[in-house]
Amino acid sequence: MILGIVKGEIHSTINHSAYDSRRLLLVDRITPDGREDGNYLIAVAAVDAGVGQTVLMIDEGNSARQIVDDASAPIRSIIIGVVDEIDVGSSDEPRT
Repeated sequence: MILGIVKGEIHSTINHSAYDSRRLLLVDRITPDGREDGNYLIAVAAVDAGVGQTVLMIDEGNSARQIVDDASAPIRSIIIGVVDEIDVGSSDEPRT
């Protein structure tokens, strides 16, 4: 799973029918501490995410196709959740 910040929306006049009625969002991957790393993905929104929100994505085609319930859809990346908070913990805490 991948964390990211939604940076924008993708609009197209001609696209594969699997994308009909689906929103495509431009997402910048982030590290667990919230830093953007500049590696962008275009992902289908399976949840109501918007620009500026931190999201949880899957970047694996079979999982994405299962979520949209279409085994032949040309979909690889999909947003599956909106993140409310990320708590990495302090570096002083012992790891188990």
